[in-house]
Amino acid sequence: MKMSSAPAARNAAAIQEVLRTVLPMQGLVLEVASGTGQHAAHFCEAMPTLRWQPSDLEESSLESVEAWRKECTTENFLSPIVLDVCANSWPIQKADAIFCANMIHISPWATTLGLFALAASVLSSDAPVVLYGPFLEDDVETAEGNLSFDQWLQARDSRWNIRRLEDVRAAADKAGFQLQQRVEMPANNLCLVFRKS
Repeated sequence: MKMSSAPAARNAAAIQEVLRTVLPMQGLVLEVASGTGQHAAHFCEAMPTLRWQPSDLEESSLESVEAWRKECTTENFLSPIVLDVCANSWPIQKADAIFCANMIHISPWATTLGLFALAASVLSSDAPVVLYGPFLEDDVETAEGNLSFDQWLQARDSRWNIRRLEDVRAAADKAGFQLQQRVEMPANNLCLVFRKS
């Protein structure tokens, strides 16, 4: 069943502007945790020279992504694959970039570590990992909305919370990725661009 997300509809254009500057002109982009599939549909039409590989772990999300894919007017929107970043092996061996929006705070910390382990396995040197979502920063005052959201997340699952940017950066560094760009986005979110060293 095709699903829609109001935030995904609102933020797609802003994320696209960042992606245009950091993704390669051609190649395969692996989207981890594609959710509804709206981002994939938007980016495939906006960047037709890139092949977009959506993925998710939830059956309902995979069905929604496929519904969006069937409506897409371009051929670069690939069929979604089941992907668990915490698995010991993955159904993809190579990609030219990874994009992941709004996953690491709605999942245990192990998924962040798994995401960078996956990236280290499938990306070549200098390839980007682009993360989008809310982050806590030691030297930046946290917006009231993000504080409330963080409390809501932890009330739903004690393993969930908005991650500290320095913790994510340390996990990336351990996997061989350096933070190269921090882009402020609407609604108190960030786009973080890591590259494999």
